[in-house]
Amino acid sequence: MMLSAIDYLFLYAFFSIWLLLIFNIILAFGGYVFYRKTTQRTLDILDLDQFPYVSVLVPAHNEERVIARTVHAIARQNYPSDRFEIVIVNDNSSDNTQQVLLAVKEQLPDREIKIITTTAENGGRGKSNALNIAYQNSRGDLLVVYDADNTPEQFALRYLVYEIVNNDIYGAVIGKFRTRNKYKNWLTRFINIETLSFQWMVQAGRFQLFNVCTIPGTNFIIRRTVIDQLGGWDVSAIAEDTEISFRLFALGYRIGMMPLAVTWEQEPETFQVWLGQRTRWVKGNIYVVLKYIPQLFTKQIKNIGIDVFYFITVYFLFLSSIILSNIIFLICLLTSVQLSLSGNFHLLWLLAYLIFILQIMITLTMEKGEGTLSNFFYVLVMYFTYCQLWIYVAARGLVLHLIDELFHREVRWYKTERFNEGAGHEN
Repeated sequence: MMLSAIDYLFLYAFFSIWLLLIFNIILAFGGYVFYRKTTQRTLDILDLDQFPYVSVLVPAHNEERVIARTVHAIARQNYPSDRFEIVIVNDNSSDNTQQVLLAVKEQLPDREIKIITTTAENGGRGKSNALNIAYQNSRGDLLVVYDADNTPEQFALRYLVYEIVNNDIYGAVIGKFRTRNKYKNWLTRFINIETLSFQWMVQAGRFQLFNVCTIPGTNFIIRRTVIDQLGGWDVSAIAEDTEISFRLFALGYRIGMMPLAVTWEQEPETFQVWLGQRTRWVKGNIYVVLKYIPQLFTKQIKNIGIDVFYFITVYFLFLSSIILSNIIFLICLLTSVQLSLSGNFHLLWLLAYLIFILQIMITLTMEKGEGTLSNFFYVLVMYFTYCQLWIYVAARGLVLHLIDELFHREVRWYKTERFNEGAGHEN
């Protein structure tokens, strides 16, 4: 039987989709193993024999709605008050962020709080630039980063410090973030499921199986000596977390994971805000992948091969395969062209859907109160709704990145809009 061009395209799409599906099954298994190991660890974090000085860095641009709650949560950390400082960069804000910060500083006279206000000349250039300013004005041996909408739990800082001081190979240690406003609407419920799945499957799974995980945008600790060696954050990277992770690996360090260090963050509550944030993530990750592909097989960054593979699979193989499969479906539906391949592809699709549900539900059972019947129903419809939106976001981010490169446009940081907090928010 001679195969046609549409048959070959279908086979490419089919095997690419199943490649990522199988890889995620492996990651889910690794994440579950790591979860079991974490629950069995005995940690005496209250009996630390050393308290290195820590600088908590908080970049803030137009954060009047959330910044007070964040600073108070950081100030409540169970860590000696004379052994950490809070360095906040009010990054060229046009709202009342400055006034809110000054009021909070008055309310916390026993805490060392630095407020650095930038102008249009030295600020307003994105998170990387703000972090560099905070780092240059800090003095801690260890640096911790929180986004302006975060409320870390009381022992989060102590857990991060405990893990990094007891593991010299770690250049950084990441914690876990939870969705503060998960009950707000359908979108925030989907985001809650997505973030938990990502952390237990992609982050914990890679860490368990490949000794690799990447720094998220918030709730992580990093050695000052590492930042010194790196020369700070890359101001051209809008996914500064992924980019600095790759450079850290190039120095020979590893990144540890401490899921007991938990912070709660406000997630987008509208589609437009979600779209802007996620598009920035996609563009930023594509920038990092393209930056490091030429060095993929060099000894300096051999540890990131699994990460580059994962990003290529998601943003290139999987995305192109989904788009191709949808096009092929429409062609077969609307024209006389048909696949000459034989096989029960409907059954294989159903199997893939069931595996998707199983993967997500396994990761949700690792989080207290999340393996619920309600979340099960959200997962059932998530594939047909939220996941399909991700396909649009990935395609949009790829196209916009190519346009930026083609016309040499300056990459602009998209500031995630915050929301007033009320009913439906927790922690």
